[in-house]
Amino acid sequence: MDIKTASSLHRLRLVSAPEAVSFLLLLVCSVLKRTTDFNAVPVMGAIHGFLFVVYVLFWLDAWNRTKWGIGTAAFYFAMSVLPLGGFFAERRLKREAADAVIASRARAEGTVNA
Repeated sequence: MDIKTASSLHRLRLVSAPEAVSFLLLLVCSVLKRTTDFNAVPVMGAIHGFLFVVYVLFWLDAWNRTKWGIGTAAFYFAMSVLPLGGFFAERRLKREAADAVIASRARAEGTVNA
């Protein structure tokens, strides 16, 4: 894995958890708007919308660089529209990055011909 691919996965990983948190906070604000006089939906909606757009841009970049299959790409996109999906995406991206580092070190040492 080259450095640009690794950095695109890292960027996607970094934005996935905040995007998930903003989604959950937006849901809480929506409930509070309907049950109380508290209305933070416009602010939280804007924050979540921005983070969602950033996530999708980073997802497209990662998909382009990693050459994911349609199933993997669809999985990471679906994680952006599920309330807790960003946390699962971040965790899986972390695991994939660690596996890639191990594989690249093994190739560098010549122990694996992958």
